[in-house]
Amino acid sequence: MSSQTLALCIPAYNAAALLPRLLDSARKQTCAFDEILVYDDCSTDDTAVVASQFDVRLVRGDINRGCAFGRNVLAEKTSCEWVHFHDADDALYPNFVEQARNWMEDESTDVVLFGFDWIDDLTGKKLDTRHYDHEALTDDPIAFTLAEQIQSICGIYRRDRFLQAGGYDVDPEVLYNEDVAMHCQLARFGLRFAADPAVTVINYRRANSMSATNQVKCARAHYQVLRKSGAQLDAKYADVLAEQLWRAAGVSATYLDWATADMAAELAMSLKGRVPARADFLFKALCFIEPHLALRAREYLIRLAKPRYRKGVPQYSEA
Repeated sequence: MSSQTLALCIPAYNAAALLPRLLDSARKQTCAFDEILVYDDCSTDDTAVVASQFDVRLVRGDINRGCAFGRNVLAEKTSCEWVHFHDADDALYPNFVEQARNWMEDESTDVVLFGFDWIDDLTGKKLDTRHYDHEALTDDPIAFTLAEQIQSICGIYRRDRFLQAGGYDVDPEVLYNEDVAMHCQLARFGLRFAADPAVTVINYRRANSMSATNQVKCARAHYQVLRKSGAQLDAKYADVLAEQLWRAAGVSATYLDWATADMAAELAMSLKGRVPARADFLFKALCFIEPHLALRAREYLIRLAKPRYRKGVPQYSEA
């Protein structure tokens, strides 16, 4: 049994209907959490009342500041050596804490990422199972965190190192991509990562989730994370940065957010003219001539030839 302690930290806003499932899954752990904290971010529903019905430490915010701020507050409030952040609309398998304790005595590791199941919240159908690549993650955490959309619900974090690295970035520009921003920041600060293939977390797909209903904002935030990361990294990471910038540009173009698409493409090209590695020859050539035109031409052709790929997104308009 590990002598290190582990806190479950839950930021919650208007989560009264969802909290019981998560807190019940926390209560059913084969090994108990040492502390469970809920940050009520000025909810207008009964979030605080529901939380108080469980054995948790309730922390109330005075102004609604978002989940990134709430997670930082909870990390500062707990005295546990390790923290795990979990969104109110997801859940844990009973083995989470037991599996986490296998790592918590390891002095060579600061962050551990576990596997998770992606499950449809409405039907209960398992859509996918995700594992993080331990070898790639430990080989170069900076490159890995730039390239992968890591979710904090899958991780445990050595509290003192997390706080020393600055915790979550509360910059509003990275809202909707704050998990990626946080992991990139931890990697740049030198925290030591590991991945465990054990599946310990349930990530529910919900049609009305914050990310599902804000795809444009997610793409904008992803661009900002990459921009901020690039400003602090050397040329070693130009390739992975450029590839992710082109990805952000493509998603933004899908939603006709040309301002973000153009900024992402321009930044990618500024990295010694790096064009998307997986694009066809014509698109690459056009990027060298005029990246803005390349993005618009590709989007127009997709909408013309394969309109099914753009079902449910804005119709084409002038840039």
